[in-house]
Amino acid sequence: MDTREAARRNLLPRKMLRRLARGAVVALGCLLLGSGACAQGSPSNDEGYAKKIREFTTEPFFITELVDHLPASSIVPSPEKVLGHIIGAPGYLTYSRDIYHYYDELAKATPRVKVFHVGKTEEGREFYLVAVSDESNIAQLDRLREITAKLADPRKITDAEAQQLIAGGKPIYWASGSIHSPETGSPEMLMELAYRLAVEDSPIIANIRRNLVFLITPVLEVDGHDRVVDTWNYRKANPDKMQPGLIYWGHYVAHDNNRDSLGMALKLSQAQMKNFLDWHPQVLHDLHESIPYLYISTGTGPYNAWLDPIVISEWQKMAYNEIEGLTDRGVVGVWTHGFYDGWAPNYMFYVANGHNSIGRFYETFGNSDPETRERELPPSATNRDWFRPNPPLPRVKWSLRNNINMQESGLILGLDYTATHGREFLQNFYLKSKRSVAKATTEGPA
Repeated sequence: MDTREAARRNLLPRKMLRRLARGAVVALGCLLLGSGACAQGSPSNDEGYAKKIREFTTEPFFITELVDHLPASSIVPSPEKVLGHIIGAPGYLTYSRDIYHYYDELAKATPRVKVFHVGKTEEGREFYLVAVSDESNIAQLDRLREITAKLADPRKITDAEAQQLIAGGKPIYWASGSIHSPETGSPEMLMELAYRLAVEDSPIIANIRRNLVFLITPVLEVDGHDRVVDTWNYRKANPDKMQPGLIYWGHYVAHDNNRDSLGMALKLSQAQMKNFLDWHPQVLHDLHESIPYLYISTGTGPYNAWLDPIVISEWQKMAYNEIEGLTDRGVVGVWTHGFYDGWAPNYMFYVANGHNSIGRFYETFGNSDPETRERELPPSATNRDWFRPNPPLPRVKWSLRNNINMQESGLILGLDYTATHGREFLQNFYLKSKRSVAKATTEGPA
């Protein structure tokens, strides 16, 4: 082990401290609420699932205490019970129909999950949208959507009315999986995260569930995703035959499907826009997988002048909350800034940025297929810089489970931050909407 790696490993006792602290909080809750409340509200962990998480994670600095376990439930089915394997297991990718079946099973089992059918792809596959929150929030989804819709159009409400709406609202955080079909981790990860949010009663998960609505697009490029799974299954069944390439990532479209938020030529773009206008979420979080190990978007500039300066600040605050939270937990290779400019308005997450919400994205390291393999990185990916002070390692054994751990841990931190500062996010959403209306009269055309 080199000194650099040893230094990183010295951070790991912090994880142990967090586990002890988590146990202390639960124990204190038992004393305050009574043992009966704890017995009902705090499910035990699925030790077999947790053992496999650890087995499929290649290094301790690619996991956190947020995702190193999974609660057990006798009522709500875990991914393993429905799919037959844990999320991130080597050798398995999941077809969209099976992903949707899992969310349907969750929704049948718990009032904390609700499924919406929101359209069809060019090839006739379904788009799903899934809401996860506590029972009271799910029961009043129509009211919460009404609140964000009113905040989105300040021409129709007064400032006083806006404050009343904000006081009664909840921020809506929308995560969208796999717009690029070879990026296969997020459709798997989001199933596990949905289960965790529905079942776990740790303080951080309870805060998320109580104080926001989490929306999930399980997989956005549905047609292409299923082709990737077809390709993987053929390779697995025919290791000695010539392997087919993935010609199209979608229906006669490749990487450009993430450049269609202005043209709206694709069904996935139309579905995203419709979903946004139906919900007016405060955050749209695209999940990508291209660079090591976890890039959290802020942009390098030049920033688009028609974006409110508030959203530029929100990108920074959210990114650095997650970077610091993961780095503090001993995770390596989490960084920002040096990848994307922050100007081009044709990316899919500009569905949010163009409507006074926060559009952001992750780039998590991925293998595309669910095999574990050695990966070597060029110096440009491992250089230490002000925006990457804890860079990726030059060589690493990378697994699908590593990818799951990184994405899910970061998302949990982002969800917790949004839930904790929910009033601020709703206030900023209203303020950005109000300023966008005024901009036309105070500044005129570009």
